[in-house]
Amino acid sequence: MYKKLDDNTINTILETGIDEFANKGLDRANINVIAKKSGVSVGVIYKYYKNKDSFFLACVRHSLKLLEQVLNDAFSDDADVMTCIRRIVYALLEHSRKHKNYNVMYNEITSGSCKRFAAVLAKEIETRTAPVYEQLMEKSKQSKDVKIDSRMLAFFFDNLLMMLQFSYSCDYYRERMKIYCGENIMDNDEKVAEEFIRFIGGVLGYQL
Repeated sequence: MYKKLDDNTINTILETGIDEFANKGLDRANINVIAKKSGVSVGVIYKYYKNKDSFFLACVRHSLKLLEQVLNDAFSDDADVMTCIRRIVYALLEHSRKHKNYNVMYNEITSGSCKRFAAVLAKEIETRTAPVYEQLMEKSKQSKDVKIDSRMLAFFFDNLLMMLQFSYSCDYYRERMKIYCGENIMDNDEKVAEEFIRFIGGVLGYQL
């Protein structure tokens, strides 16, 4: 009979799983390795998760709690549009450094090895951000003469944020960022954040 795992142990298993999926991809990730690094048996993991696919989905959902917290913090009061955007950008940069492998795993989701999960994961991930960003852009349009559709604005905004996070997490995108922005750009988060905010503010008609 298995002893029920406490929250800290489950958290360790999921974080270890995220690291493994980020480094090896879904197909090559090994549950035996995850179990050993987590200090539990393979049988314990399979008691909680039916198979590797269900464990992978659990890891993705675990990582999404971070995104939810970022959005909750950004919209915790009646802050204006640019204040919300500033909070989002700085929070995502900070967490991209602290939780690099979350974004590497998200990048893995877009690859062929995860295509069978494309529909369910797109819905689970993007429905957390799309309505929030759309409301944010609509709020901006009410005070500024912006003629772009709010849903399209939200889509473009999210695309930029996603690429920014990949640039802090994935080797290719990090090197790409250095080519465009300079070899030392990774040492200047404030410059990256402020230029990003200034760019978005300009698109939305704010003078920054």
